[in-house]
Amino acid sequence: MASHGIPHFQNDGGHAVIEIGVKEFMCTGASIPFDHPHIFIDMGDDNEKVCSYCSTLYRYNPALKAEETVPSGCLFSVKAA
Repeated sequence: MASHGIPHFQNDGGHAVIEIGVKEFMCTGASIPFDHPHIFIDMGDDNEKVCSYCSTLYRYNPALKAEETVPSGCLFSVKAA
């Protein structure tokens, strides 16, 4: 997982829906330098939430771990320079 406590997710693939295993997270849009402001999203009692910047629909899947996504590869991680 990335070097922060709250999972950050990205959508480089332009997926309409990303399933995640947490209800509180950050959306980054895409990888740097094409990211949008990293915003905190809390699903609360809902099982889906749309990012107000990139319109990605995030869907809670309790079978997934915090760092897992469907489709795979949507966990944001900072790459060393």
